[in-house]
Amino acid sequence: MDVNQRMEHMGKQAQQAARQLRHLPREAKDRFLQHLAQRLEAETPAILAANARDTEAATHLDAAMRDRLQLTAERIQGIAADVRNVANLADPVGEVFDERTLPENLQIYRQRVPLGVVGVIYEARPNVTIDIAALCLKSGNASILRGGKETYYTNQALLKVLQQALQDSDLPTHAIQLIEDPDRQWVHALLRLDRYVDMIIPRGGAGLHRFCLENSTIPVITGGIGVCHLYVDQGADLTAAVPVIENAKIQRPTVCNALDTLLVHEAELEALCSLLAPVMAKANVALHADEKAYAHLQQLNYPHLQKAQAEDFGTEFLALILSIKTVPHLEAALDHIAAYSSGHSDGILTQNQAHARRFQQDVDSAAVYVNASTRFTDGAQFGLGAEVAVSTQKLHARGPMALEGLTTYKWLITGHNSIRP
Repeated sequence: MDVNQRMEHMGKQAQQAARQLRHLPREAKDRFLQHLAQRLEAETPAILAANARDTEAATHLDAAMRDRLQLTAERIQGIAADVRNVANLADPVGEVFDERTLPENLQIYRQRVPLGVVGVIYEARPNVTIDIAALCLKSGNASILRGGKETYYTNQALLKVLQQALQDSDLPTHAIQLIEDPDRQWVHALLRLDRYVDMIIPRGGAGLHRFCLENSTIPVITGGIGVCHLYVDQGADLTAAVPVIENAKIQRPTVCNALDTLLVHEAELEALCSLLAPVMAKANVALHADEKAYAHLQQLNYPHLQKAQAEDFGTEFLALILSIKTVPHLEAALDHIAAYSSGHSDGILTQNQAHARRFQQDVDSAAVYVNASTRFTDGAQFGLGAEVAVSTQKLHARGPMALEGLTTYKWLITGHNSIRP
């Protein structure tokens, strides 16, 4: 069989598995998740050995991608914990809502149901393999996964864990399938499999998202590109603001919810620079500052300082780089975010409640914060267990996309030999 024929075979198997998963009780799905968490912990040495082969070969990747690729025992433990969290979540499948009785004595309601088969294309992120598989199965969906060539050996090891957990739980092994061949023609074939696959979710850079949008005959959920902003308002508590900025930028700079641009009200610029500079310098953060901020930071002898260029605003750095823009008022900050944000996560640091409300009403992003780090935009942090993506689009699902985002609904109508008048 050629690639298209083999891909169609995988699609048929996934669709058949999805029909079985649609009727699974919560207990069966949760049993699988508990088995999966246990297998992850038991197979940690084998997973780490496989991951070491991938990381050793990934010398061509930048620091951000290498960080996403690398697994540690602690990270695997965290992945297993997320799987258990998903098991503890309520099952959205079967939820009944919008019940009504029509004049013709028709009883009608909507019921939440799985999407069916979800295809996920991702790059150097082995944790996604488990996150997607867990959330898809809990929501009654089959999944076809295609990781990047950088995760080849790690995904082989994770697939063994997934298949064993399915067998231990007496579930169809085709419920979770992995495209193992790194050749890109498999991605082309998957994107055209609209007869069997109900949704495509890309997890990666802007190029991957654009490729999927331009080549898929299947609906695509886009997101995960985070150009994130924090605005320090006039009168903000600067002592409290600095740790929030530090967390948003430094805690894990290689992820999509890390801070990229700091907007500062001109009245707070000098004081904020004095407080922030030692913290950023200690972490070796490169500051790309506009003219006013550059002047203050230069006087402070900031060691990693550059004058901001036009392209520094609207860039997702995924590194220890922070652009700084001085603004005269809240409206200017809102205008800047409207022009440069990717619609992922943006926030305001303020003591002015009217400004906080204005900011949250005006900023059209998936997650809009007041006095909090953008790093919270995450399925686990939001109490969703895990996420398949952070959607920055506005249709069907937005923000961290978890169980409910992997469902749709159908109308169920019961009549009494009813006819339309």
